[in-house]
Amino acid sequence: MSSDDSPHDATVTVHDETCPLLRDRDVEGQLPLKPKPTPLPKGQLAALCTVRLVDPIAFTQLFPYVNQFMSDLHLTDDPSRIGFYSGLVESTFAVAQLTSIYQWAQISDVVGRRPVILVGSLVIAITTAMFGLSKSLTAVLVTRAIGGFFSGNVAVIHSVLGDITDSTNQATAFPIYGITWPLGSIIGPLIGGSFSHPASKYPQVFDYEFWRDYPYFLPCLISATISIIGVLLGYAFLEETLPSKRKQRSEKFPSPASDSTQTVGPPPSLVPETPISMKELLALPIMSALSMSGFALSFLVTCFDVVFVLFCFTPVQNGGLAFSESQIGYSLAGAGAITAIIQIFIMSYLLRTFDCAKMYNFCMGLWPYAFAAFPILNAIARGGLDEETGQFGAFTAAMLWIGIAIIASLGYMLSMVLVKENVPTPASLGRSNGLVQFAMCSSRSFAPFLVSSLFAFSIENKILGGHLWVVTMVLVAYLSTMISAKISLHSKRTIP
Repeated sequence: MSSDDSPHDATVTVHDETCPLLRDRDVEGQLPLKPKPTPLPKGQLAALCTVRLVDPIAFTQLFPYVNQFMSDLHLTDDPSRIGFYSGLVESTFAVAQLTSIYQWAQISDVVGRRPVILVGSLVIAITTAMFGLSKSLTAVLVTRAIGGFFSGNVAVIHSVLGDITDSTNQATAFPIYGITWPLGSIIGPLIGGSFSHPASKYPQVFDYEFWRDYPYFLPCLISATISIIGVLLGYAFLEETLPSKRKQRSEKFPSPASDSTQTVGPPPSLVPETPISMKELLALPIMSALSMSGFALSFLVTCFDVVFVLFCFTPVQNGGLAFSESQIGYSLAGAGAITAIIQIFIMSYLLRTFDCAKMYNFCMGLWPYAFAAFPILNAIARGGLDEETGQFGAFTAAMLWIGIAIIASLGYMLSMVLVKENVPTPASLGRSNGLVQFAMCSSRSFAPFLVSSLFAFSIENKILGGHLWVVTMVLVAYLSTMISAKISLHSKRTIP
């Protein structure tokens, strides 16, 4: 055999037009396949949304009548001071929630999510009914404080959503979950505006002494009944999602299809033994940025909600809209309906297309314009006021409701996505949500009192034509956009 006939000559490959230029693994490396979305646990998500609906209905149903409620208690002879007491009522709820929210999150990381959620929702139902039976400011504040303390489980509810989703399906799950607040914000004001003072509105059914003595009990009773139904459905269908509890249950009741090669629960590397502390969370730039921006977002949203009701209740000549309880309820419901439409038909596409941090900053940038719109609404109301009857024309009322409903508060849902995407460890999800919700509740604890007092002071002293509160809130909203800009610097991208 000659040297030209060496064995390696047989391995020479002849390339032609049909032969790929790159090996298969190289092609795969250059063209990564998009991960297939993880199937959503539809039953769990439905149960979670049902329980989540309890809080916004119980919270917003009092908005249409809270100022009239405070007036009926004869706390002051000065109508401009009514806002002070209604702000005190709402601040009491937020302060109580602030004292418990992080503690509930810690408890849920130990005993599980399910018992914390169900107990909190049940107490909210009871205190809502008691609120309607209150005949003094003390009773009102006590019931709101108890309800606020047990509503601190909101961070736990958010954590359940994080437990049952991942990056492949959250663009579908979060908008569905996010619709619960605007949906509750539609139902709650409609209940409060339609069923307060039932003896005068529906005398053929409720013209009894009890309903005349307790004109606000019926909307509270309806809201409490809805809450009880939510608790029962949650008890029947809501499953435990805390990873450690799920692992214990799997070990006690293994699947028949399991074998020695299968592992129970997530991989050990994804389940650290203990969650990290609040101090360690705050040391992370992204978590501190989310907390600070959450504080600002909650302050703006709470101030907007409180001052909107005061603005609607105030006479047109004093810078308001002079809406009735029913009109206030319909306006709030209309705004909630627009938000719900955005959540259902648009938000899922936005989450898949745009980075969440940038969308969050965009939403924060809308708030200065939202507050600046109030004087414009009053100007429209003045132009459409019939001086003889003192009533709005239909066209003016429609224009006002459209103007009121233009703002859609999507920042809360985007904040939940950002917390989930940037949580340092899966076991710290509950505490991470608790930290951000704690920051949000801290601003809610003083925002109602502050903005209602500022509103009354501006109207009473005619400072800047009664619009000092508008100028102040526009400046605060602008400063908040600067705070939220830090999130984009530290957040993980939520799209490829």
